[in-house]
Amino acid sequence: MHLRVTFVAAARCSSLLAERFEDDRPLDQAGWDEVQRAAHELVPLAAAELRYCSPTPRSRATGDALGYAPLAQPALRDCDMGRWRGFTLGEAMAREPSAVDAWLADPHATPHGGESLVGFISRIGGWLETRPAGAGGRVVAVAEPSVLRAALVYALKAPPSSYWNMDIRPLSTVTVAGHAGRWNLRLGAAQ
Repeated sequence: MHLRVTFVAAARCSSLLAERFEDDRPLDQAGWDEVQRAAHELVPLAAAELRYCSPTPRSRATGDALGYAPLAQPALRDCDMGRWRGFTLGEAMAREPSAVDAWLADPHATPHGGESLVGFISRIGGWLETRPAGAGGRVVAVAEPSVLRAALVYALKAPPSSYWNMDIRPLSTVTVAGHAGRWNLRLGAAQ
């Protein structure tokens, strides 16, 4: 059966320049304001037969505020950043510049002791591949922007390095349509 999976990037919990690896802070006021401004476009996605979110507070709050009542999915969590968890990219670079350079250059590298970019993309792809095909066809999932980038790389069978070339803003949507093993990017209205 053909599925349509719409990913919604969680609202912000800090300024974009202060984003932290595996950030588990709740939405800040700017995030709540963003949700209110975008609600008219995103609320219709609540009609999806299956509604999920990553286990972070900001993803759950975003989904709840939009009326999705999403089920948390551990597989949709952000990339495991090991000892860099909670750091900004600048903080990690200040502490371990050569390790950050290695991580950015090699998608198999795990200098932080966590998950490689390839492993992260594969985990998100595995979640996508195991969505129930008989559930009616529409799925919505609220997650961190990094999860949306990983889903796109996986669905399009793009090289892992293309992950770094995607700019996913809070509350933006990405839809992939198809079935296990064959996904297409769907542009246009999220509904």
